[in-house]
Amino acid sequence: MSVSVYILYSPSLDLFYTGFTTGSVIDRLEKHNMHYYNDAFTSRAKDWQIFLTIECKSDKQARLIESHIKRMKSRTYILNLKKYPNIIQLLFSKY
Repeated sequence: MSVSVYILYSPSLDLFYTGFTTGSVIDRLEKHNMHYYNDAFTSRAKDWQIFLTIECKSDKQARLIESHIKRMKSRTYILNLKKYPNIIQLLFSKY
């Protein structure tokens, strides 16, 4: 079973969305773009694309990392996750 934290980016909104899944990130992306989650934040756009995927060891680790990223409330932090992969390694050692 694959467990991933994913960060999506919408060019039309110029916003990021962070989530986690125990399935395929591609399948989850398609659901977000098809507005499968009607009242969700992502239903505001149809152009979400995968910005970053972080493969985790467990559901618990994925939830903790997702929560950490959301608590940061920082566009710069999200950009730095991709720019500096060592930050992800620090998250793995913390969670």
